[in-house]
Amino acid sequence: KYAATVTARLYYRVNLSRTGKISRRELLRPSTPCVLQALVQLDGDPDINKELSYFSYEHFYVLYCRFWELDGDHDARLSRDDVLKYGGHRLSRAIVDRDGRPRGGGGGGGDDARAAPSPARDADALTYADFVYFMLSEEDKSTEAAMRYWFQCVDVDGDGVVDVRDAAFFYDMQARRMECLGHDVIGFEDVLCQMADLLTPASLEKTNVDGSGGKLWLTLDDVLRKTRVAGVFFDALFSLDKFVAFEQRDPFADRLKRDDPFDTDWDRFAAAEYARLATEDDAHD
Repeated sequence: KYAATVTARLYYRVNLSRTGKISRRELLRPSTPCVLQALVQLDGDPDINKELSYFSYEHFYVLYCRFWELDGDHDARLSRDDVLKYGGHRLSRAIVDRDGRPRGGGGGGGDDARAAPSPARDADALTYADFVYFMLSEEDKSTEAAMRYWFQCVDVDGDGVVDVRDAAFFYDMQARRMECLGHDVIGFEDVLCQMADLLTPASLEKTNVDGSGGKLWLTLDDVLRKTRVAGVFFDALFSLDKFVAFEQRDPFADRLKRDDPFDTDWDRFAAAEYARLATEDDAHD
């Protein structure tokens, strides 16, 4: 599974066109973590855990252990109900049920690491390669790969824009979950205004916030221009504990995060998760 993980991570970060074939242009994009540079780094230092973009064994361990934990019947596929358990039922059923839409090429079903999956693709199951895409996207929404992944999922009608009706479709369930768990529910119009202030989309029309008229709201380009904050938009729609954490954020904790040694949210998460798993293994021994 280590080789499958590395392959999936390569295609996830590099093959953004989701064709299943990495082009020379994609390989040499300056915004893509350089595969050749990673190989050179490994040639100079054989510790693969220092190469965090693709080859870290610790990152593989985190990914595979989480897949194994969710795969209760160990059939190497995750059902919708399995995916719903991710992160303590963090995600809404509305986002997990988003399947059956064309997401690009790359090999179709099976355990093909080149595929471009949605959270619950191929009827009712995620393969391990699908799960790698999913988990990388959920734990670090600041990458272009993650933003493309989630944008396609929340673009309900597949017209290339996320309008007010698309957002309302997901936030309705998010608000109900907040209410059931005793959180203060933020009104949909307030969330729209908050996200508009964060993302300042070029195509935004601030009228008809009730969803009538289907006003154009957000394009993929709008999201890609705001990589540092775009993840909050997706969290607001379907990732409950992350959205609540954003609303209740501690400025001091944000300052500590800026000063820590990690370059990405994924690296930060993977380090903490690996430490947790290692502690559990030591306790079992």
